[in-house]
Amino acid sequence: MMKQKTLVLQRVYGAQGTNGTIRYQGEHICHTIELPWRNNIQRLSCIPEGRYKLIKHKYFKHGEQIGIPNVVKREAILIHAANDAMKELLGCIAPVTMLTGEGRGTESRKALAQLKALVYGLWEENQEVFLLIKSL
Repeated sequence: MMKQKTLVLQRVYGAQGTNGTIRYQGEHICHTIELPWRNNIQRLSCIPEGRYKLIKHKYFKHGEQIGIPNVVKREAILIHAANDAMKELLGCIAPVTMLTGEGRGTESRKALAQLKALVYGLWEENQEVFLLIKSL
């Protein structure tokens, strides 16, 4: 039987973007940036809080990434590199190493590599991986 592992993303909402921190078993993995909350409007809002099963998905633009399926009224939500939510995101989540402002951060590719190493490692152990999104 598959075991379930849950990463927790705690968010703080701002007018210029949503900042968060992903932890696994209490340990800090990375920070995140997203678009501001705009009532779940496709391409303009971060996704609603909730628990989502993560999947491995190949995307034409971003290659193989961590996908977040089954988001209400949304599609093609994934976790990919970006350092400025307003310029680079359309509803997805971007891991960053350091937060520099609302919806902005640094060294996204480095943070994404750390997150992928963790999630892919769990998948290789036949674990189901979930992302629990909640406000701080």
